[in-house]
Amino acid sequence: MSELDQGQPAFSSFRVLNGEDDHSGREQLFRNMAQLFSYVSDRCDDEQVAQYDEVLCQLAELVEVEARIHVAKLLAPLERAPGTVVVKLANDDIEVAKPLLEFSNVLSDDDLIDIIGRQSEEHRVAIAGRNSVPERVGDAIVEHGEKMSVVRLVRNSNAEFGKATLERLVERATKDADIASDLRGRADIDWKSLRGEIDSVANRVLETLGAVDKPLDPVAAGKVHAVVYNRLRNRAGFSANEWKLAYNQVKALSDRKQLDERALARFARFGYGHHAAAGLTVMLQVGPEVFVKWLAAQDYVAVTVALNAADLTPDLFEAIFATLPWRDLPTDAEKKMVLSRFEALDREEAVNIFQLWRAHSFRKRSVNVERDAIVA
Repeated sequence: MSELDQGQPAFSSFRVLNGEDDHSGREQLFRNMAQLFSYVSDRCDDEQVAQYDEVLCQLAELVEVEARIHVAKLLAPLERAPGTVVVKLANDDIEVAKPLLEFSNVLSDDDLIDIIGRQSEEHRVAIAGRNSVPERVGDAIVEHGEKMSVVRLVRNSNAEFGKATLERLVERATKDADIASDLRGRADIDWKSLRGEIDSVANRVLETLGAVDKPLDPVAAGKVHAVVYNRLRNRAGFSANEWKLAYNQVKALSDRKQLDERALARFARFGYGHHAAAGLTVMLQVGPEVFVKWLAAQDYVAVTVALNAADLTPDLFEAIFATLPWRDLPTDAEKKMVLSRFEALDREEAVNIFQLWRAHSFRKRSVNVERDAIVA
């Protein structure tokens, strides 16, 4: 049985980490470890991922750019990858960072926004071409980017633009014909409704672009409110794809020891419901299927007890509860009722209930495993 199967520190004996091997040995180990991880990433537990993360980060400091490029390409398509080394390589030279910036789903919106603000225009260009560019990321590119990254963003049909972002783009379009032309070509933007949402300065600029040649329809503008796109996004409802993406990003955040109440507050602030649910799953150490079941069943009691046991403040609980991707959006009355129950519940009592539930759940799971083994 291998060290990996036994759950032992599989890399503790590598002499190269202590400088006891030559340069070529370090590079080969770096490449081999990344290759091995790409084969077993779906079977590694958190401790094993942490071991890979620690050693790959150390080796990344000791090898040349060619080896880092090779490893970045191996890690880029993985759904679960060591969070610290991925962020490290994504902040590297563009030759190293590019595959991760373009394809890695392990990088969160906050990771990408940080890179946009601190790294080169080439880094921003790579991010602007991602298969999905959320509103916050696009806004950062428009704020910090030069022409090349902004043009690529506008041409990316999978980029989402908020009202503030479009105002900036409209203003920049008066000075750049390429941006103006690409904005006119985006069929997903409801320009008539947009005229009722942006400020007067941007509106005058919009008129100079010739993007709107019909008077504003006040009924249409009233329907969209602050939503720019015709495709309205319903915050309620669980999405398996969004959950998978959020869970892997949260695990990467946990790898970097950055999953805490501040992260939860950030998820709630920006409406990242699936990330909030995934973060609570990891922090509470329950199976993902458990939390998903609570959401699908609208199990307000289970969530109230669990989050009270996690010692969340009432304000954070209220924000998280409203953000979670419930099957149906909770009503204002339900939100008020659940918050009152959360505040009335004694934390020690909540901890005892949650621990009893966990013990019962794990015992039941163990019995089922033994039963299956007997049948087999």
